[in-house]
Amino acid sequence: MTQVLPVILCGGSGTRLWPLSRSGFPKQFLVLSGNDAQQSLFQEAIGRIHAVEGKNISLGQTVIVTNEEHRFLALDQLRELKNVSASLLLEPSGRNTAPALTLAALYAAEQGNDPILVVTPADQTVTNPTAFSATLAKAIEIAQKGAIAILGITPKTPETGYGYIKVQGNKSHDQSTGYTVERFVEKPDAQTAKKYLEEGGFFWNGGMFVLKASVWLAALEAYRPDILEATQKSWSTKTIDSSGDTVFIRPEKDLFNAIPSESIDYAVIEKCPSSHFPIQMVELDAGWNDLGAWDAVWQVGKQDSDGNVTSGDTLLTNSKNSLVHASSRLVSVVGIENLIIVETADAVLVADRKNSQDVKNIVGQLEAQKREEKNLHRKVSRPWGWYDSVDEGDRFKVKRIQVKPGASLSLQMHHHRAEHWIVVKGIAEITNGDQVLTLTENQSTYIPQGQTHRLANPGSEPLEIIEVQSGGYLGEDDIVRFEDTYGRS
Repeated sequence: MTQVLPVILCGGSGTRLWPLSRSGFPKQFLVLSGNDAQQSLFQEAIGRIHAVEGKNISLGQTVIVTNEEHRFLALDQLRELKNVSASLLLEPSGRNTAPALTLAALYAAEQGNDPILVVTPADQTVTNPTAFSATLAKAIEIAQKGAIAILGITPKTPETGYGYIKVQGNKSHDQSTGYTVERFVEKPDAQTAKKYLEEGGFFWNGGMFVLKASVWLAALEAYRPDILEATQKSWSTKTIDSSGDTVFIRPEKDLFNAIPSESIDYAVIEKCPSSHFPIQMVELDAGWNDLGAWDAVWQVGKQDSDGNVTSGDTLLTNSKNSLVHASSRLVSVVGIENLIIVETADAVLVADRKNSQDVKNIVGQLEAQKREEKNLHRKVSRPWGWYDSVDEGDRFKVKRIQVKPGASLSLQMHHHRAEHWIVVKGIAEITNGDQVLTLTENQSTYIPQGQTHRLANPGSEPLEIIEVQSGGYLGEDDIVRFEDTYGRS
């Protein structure tokens, strides 16, 4: 029985898919892959690996490497999946994919065995999961023999946004060995990419690797011992806690932040073809896409007879080959072609499809101006539920707040604002200074400025309230927490 450990690399902010993807809710947690998809890209990535489990392959606990900030987004989406338990390795900062994979390999080694790691980004999609499973099973066979297996994507167009894999000659007669990798090539210009397709023997590098944990650690020690040593130091002083069946593992923050930032490819993989670490490529022809920009989302979406892909409340007339996404209101378009239109509650994007990669420039401007639209939506997920800032003006802000059953906000106070709470659905348990109140629908309370308070949901159904803030400063940083279930300060 081959032991396999799924490793989901769940970092990145998906800036080219703004305004739907933001640093506080990045693209891997969005439902984007089209064809009536109901799961996020993150959930689909887990499902694709789990589909390979069978009589010869046994899957261990799924390992999610993600940012500390996104742990509850990942946890909520994991809970929607059946029969999936996971360990979340929480990075205090982004150090690229080589340290992330090293954390997973150290985790595997600590379990007392040497499983095969199936490593995949969390933000990709495939349209043929059956073909993906067959390809992955072949890669696992190769890795079981001690080689590094990489999935190479069958190129359809002269794409300039991907790195390429060059393989040697024709495929071996022994189908279990795949292709021998000759070299890796950086992202080419358009003319070079066209030449690659004409010559053949070139494949897109999708960043999916299959290898034993011990092989990764040995290769990293050979090529980047500084990354290995620094990651080991951070791992050796980790802390562990849990939430239900999910384990949170935190490497030591300061030591982790000192790890050199490097990708899996640059640190190890691109050095392997000329070394004693054999690397084989398995061809993947399964409708793969990394959804790196809005044009890619249009490509994988369900197109109507005019080539349009729509989502939400939309009306189109005399329009072709466009993507129109409505999140919070009716979006209507007339006489357009080859456009991307994405509406959210607080931002609208309009772009030419061929320039959709340049959305990252808008995100750069938002960052330079320190605008909150770069980081958060108007509706913000929290570990206890969510809040939606529905209106604000001079000295007031109105929020709609939902609290999950059994959840509570922190015990806190505000220096600069007072709050009025009105229960519109469910049961609220409210700590208001020395009082503990139970309120139901249509009842309300007032939290004076400087008063210690907490909102909790003791019921079995979601709690919703309307919060009206008033005061001279209404920023989210005006919170002093005294007790917090979620470890926030």
